[in-house]
Amino acid sequence: MRIRETAQADAGAVAALRIAGWRYAYAGLMPPAHLSAMDAAEDAVRHRARLASPAPGLWDLVAEDPGGEVVGWVAGGPYRDGERRTSDAELYALYARPDVIGTGVGRALTAAARERALRSAAPRLYVWVVEGNARARRFYERAGFVPDGGREESDAGGWTLTDLRYVRAPV
Repeated sequence: MRIRETAQADAGAVAALRIAGWRYAYAGLMPPAHLSAMDAAEDAVRHRARLASPAPGLWDLVAEDPGGEVVGWVAGGPYRDGERRTSDAELYALYARPDVIGTGVGRALTAAARERALRSAAPRLYVWVVEGNARARRFYERAGFVPDGGREESDAGGWTLTDLRYVRAPV
């Protein structure tokens, strides 16, 4: 497996695996209509725009299998606390294609995220995880993240979700 910077040409593959990841991870946690309404073409357009004009300190990486196919994606940067950004880092998104979950793709991308956070001298790396997503919570806990008590609620198609903040320190 190879981890590299995300290129414009990867936007479609990233959008497809992100949406497949949402549908896999959030089945039963979000309304089926909300998940089925997600559109990979629209998501790819948004991703291309982010890649074309990245904000300072953001990073966007993909994992490729030996055949060069994108099988995972991670993005992050400075920790977002409302409009304020701190010296800490945040893992904004981590997705693996559902058929490669458990093969080490997520671990490799998490290691790459930690390395990026270290480069920025971030003392801590945060990630928000949906409370009901037991698989993701176990994954991050095995990677050394611990819940720190931070909680946020959000709406997903009329369903209320609770996100828990996890932190890994030192990065």
